[in-house]
Amino acid sequence: MRHCRALLVSMVTLLSTGGTAGAVDLEVTHWWTSGGEAAAVKVLADAFDKQGGDRWLDGAIAGSGPTATPIIVSRILGGNPMGATQLNTGRDAEDLVKAGMMTDLTELAAEQGWAAFIRPAKLLDSCRYNGGIYCVPLNIHSWQWMWLNRRVFEDAGLPVPATWQEFVAAAPKLKEKGIIPLATGDGWQVSIIFNVMISSLGGGELFKKVYEDKDPQAAAGPQMKAVWQSFAQARSLVDPGYVGRAWNEATDLVIIGKAGAQIMGDWAQGEFSLASKVAGTDYDCLPGLGGNAILDTGGDAFYFPKNSSPEVTRAQLKLAGLLLAKQTQVAFNLAKGSLPARGDVDLDTANACMRKGLEILKNPDNVLPSLIQMLSADTRGQIEDLAKEFFADTDMSVDEAQARFVDIIKQAR
Repeated sequence: MRHCRALLVSMVTLLSTGGTAGAVDLEVTHWWTSGGEAAAVKVLADAFDKQGGDRWLDGAIAGSGPTATPIIVSRILGGNPMGATQLNTGRDAEDLVKAGMMTDLTELAAEQGWAAFIRPAKLLDSCRYNGGIYCVPLNIHSWQWMWLNRRVFEDAGLPVPATWQEFVAAAPKLKEKGIIPLATGDGWQVSIIFNVMISSLGGGELFKKVYEDKDPQAAAGPQMKAVWQSFAQARSLVDPGYVGRAWNEATDLVIIGKAGAQIMGDWAQGEFSLASKVAGTDYDCLPGLGGNAILDTGGDAFYFPKNSSPEVTRAQLKLAGLLLAKQTQVAFNLAKGSLPARGDVDLDTANACMRKGLEILKNPDNVLPSLIQMLSADTRGQIEDLAKEFFADTDMSVDEAQARFVDIIKQAR
């Protein structure tokens, strides 16, 4: 790879001085299609286009990650790669990397010193394979959040809940007033609720024993039974219309006051921001559901499929370098509701909820690996299917669900 070093340096120099020879339209695929997400992705597209020459060709795929990822992977395997693509930080792209189908970014990472400022380090570790770096971590997303409309509780004469238990206690009065206590959609959104409860109500050690160590005894234990019992409470707090509802539609129900709360990752905050809602005034956030203030550190990363065009490769490297620029990190993550992958940027304009997240992440003991970093897509899919079935079938007992969960963990990889 050393023989590429001089070429890479010259390419980066050309880009920094505005060189535009052989400009290309770089197709970028992603699944950021909600209002808040669209505002965030526009930050990236505008920053790329403003450098001159190459242009961002938007390849938005409607739906969520579980919908878009197979489409993205199929295109690459089918010999029709995009110029760049969003994927979650973790194992979704590992087979493509192992097959040699992703552009090696190791030289660029060394030139820009990514290892010195990407925090936590495991974000960059997720991009490594056989000593090389094959993706750019863009942000930190965590799942362990509950979003509440303050005015819904205040208008009902209730204190704004500070814990899951207080929320459950307030739910009957919300129902009396025709308000949905817990807004959600089905499928992966339901499995979010379940997995968040493991770490938030069961604790970080339980989360790691079950998903990182794949310990069937922990999966069968009393702490895990208590999680299933809380999950059973959650299924009693949703409305029948949750099936087929998009996550951002559930967020909108909270924003407009038709629902009290939603358990969703921190990207939901982008929707509140787009609606001009103020954290601490219009809405509140409970990291760890008000229990264990622990956050996982997944997020979004960009990969650059290999291609036969030197000009496309040049444009790929240009975008890869831009994604970690300080100004890009600040602008994008403020719009997205996520935290920056860089640990050295100034977020003075961060709102109250973002500050909560940043404060939690200061303590390494509060940081968990993300599910996508620990489990294969197949195992995650089995857990999602079980959570979805349990949520929809109120006749399925906690004991039956937990026994099936133990079987999944026994076979997990």
